[in-house]
Amino acid sequence: MKYTVFLDRDGVINQDSSAYIKSPDEFHFIPKSCEAISLLTHHGFNVILITNQSAIGRKMITQRVLDTIFDKLKTGVTKAGGHIMDIFFCPHTPDAGCDCRKPLPGMITRAQNIYNLDPDHCMMVGDSAKDIECGLAGGCAKTLLVATGNGEKARKTLAAKGIFPDFYGKDLFEAALWIIRHVKPA
Repeated sequence: MKYTVFLDRDGVINQDSSAYIKSPDEFHFIPKSCEAISLLTHHGFNVILITNQSAIGRKMITQRVLDTIFDKLKTGVTKAGGHIMDIFFCPHTPDAGCDCRKPLPGMITRAQNIYNLDPDHCMMVGDSAKDIECGLAGGCAKTLLVATGNGEKARKTLAAKGIFPDFYGKDLFEAALWIIRHVKPA
């Protein structure tokens, strides 16, 4: 069975913004993030994006705009030689009471059910405490935290809870290298 790497979007693949990413013009790749996804793809890993996108629930963007932003992301990854197998997103606000908003594992569980993924063959890469907590709640065998975005703050928050990701590194590219060295895809 192939391994699957779940990736958060904002702060991992692209620059995060406290004002939300509301248009393709505001979407800027973090250096080497597309190359990291390409490395994972070429080493036999599935890559699935899971991302909270409450800008929809907050009526700051439409589904059509979000799809355009996702198209820009997929185009950049494809140009670098990578592949995003699927994208799962939560459009809800934090108070909506859904089961898909990270840190709850709804998006991971849905992907695992749709693609018949074994949690023991899944990993979560994120820049926030809720990403790592989501990965753990979804049964991911490995969690990886990156310093881009909110990584350093998340590291402290997680440590205070006694949670220590399997890897902490500078960015997605370093995380991809760690995965390739430490996990053998089927």
